[in-house]
Amino acid sequence: MLRIKRVPTVVSNYQKEETEEAAAAARRVSGCGRNCLNKCCIQGACLKCLYEILFIVIPGQYGFIAQLNEGRHLKKRPTEFRVDKVLQPFDGNKFNFTKVGQEEVLFQFEASEDGEVQFHPSAPIDVENSPSVVAINVSPIEYGHVLLIPRVLECLPQRIDRDSFLLALYMAAEAGNPYFRLGYNSLGAFATINHLHFQAYYMALPFPIEKAPTKKIISTGSGVKISELLNYPVRGLVFEGGNSLEDLSNTVSDACICLQENNIPYNVLIADCGKRIFLLPQCYAEKQALGEVSSELLDTQVNPAVWEISGHMVLKRKKDYEEASEENAWRLLAEVSLSEERYQEVNALIFEAIARGDDANGGVAESVIGEADAKPKSGGEVDAINKNSCPAMVSGTPECLVLQ
Repeated sequence: MLRIKRVPTVVSNYQKEETEEAAAAARRVSGCGRNCLNKCCIQGACLKCLYEILFIVIPGQYGFIAQLNEGRHLKKRPTEFRVDKVLQPFDGNKFNFTKVGQEEVLFQFEASEDGEVQFHPSAPIDVENSPSVVAINVSPIEYGHVLLIPRVLECLPQRIDRDSFLLALYMAAEAGNPYFRLGYNSLGAFATINHLHFQAYYMALPFPIEKAPTKKIISTGSGVKISELLNYPVRGLVFEGGNSLEDLSNTVSDACICLQENNIPYNVLIADCGKRIFLLPQCYAEKQALGEVSSELLDTQVNPAVWEISGHMVLKRKKDYEEASEENAWRLLAEVSLSEERYQEVNALIFEAIARGDDANGGVAESVIGEADAKPKSGGEVDAINKNSCPAMVSGTPECLVLQ
């Protein structure tokens, strides 16, 4: 069994060790004494957050984004994570999102009964029907960094299912801003909490992965186009289109479920208001545990999860920030990628799973090996695509998803 000592990101003010005496004293005050989301003291509240960061766009073909975030890795507590097992049972004794403070919860995010967007400033929490909530990330890396936690009280482990992934796409669509992206990390691909969640934040720049050229592989019976990334350091698939948002969601979630069931770590980026999704199987943590990553890369303390793979390099040391280059970013991300042989094996599993889902829905896949889009898209081209797909795009400071 492979294990690697991990220091997970602090995503809640309450992610810390407690003595039995402190816990007992807290229970004597009210519930568990922490005003958390669990049944002992559940209610709704919200808290606004402002966080400033420093970043540069690295000169080069793709425009990788380097961000200096000194000290973020110090706001953590030691733990151990298995890196050879993508699916692990939920453990209520470890930190999970029922332990966050109510003041860290911004709002519930649920489907409306009449299909119309509604905001209720003081909606009661239905404990019997576990709500999906949006909470702040207390160690943010960008503007509006939040967590989407589907059905929080059900205590689901970090694994994608069709319902949870569709919820994430709806959140991207409702935000209506292509600079608001959602990301997902599986266990083994640098998820730090084994409680189902997505991350999201605003970054008013195109991500390098969004500019990468692609080549169409196939169209599903439901109209979803699947392409592969070209000339990018991490091999991966791109999903877009579909007869409906649910068709797109089902196709991607079926692929994710396939990876989970085959114990393959992966990351997901949801871009273009939920209309374009990147699926990225990876192997960096496995290489790290096997001692196959150079000490030079290990010294950077960068854990390449969804944001780093997408081209937003969150750096821990000033030295790495000052020496940031496209070559250095490429060198790190190349270690994340599956080999070409392994990538093709994984793709075969994914397309088999998608075909089964398509057959179940009565669809017929159209296999098309398309012309490669050989050149990376410029930032202007990406912005033009985003404006067409997301009319609500705004310039300058993005509109906040949080309602008053």
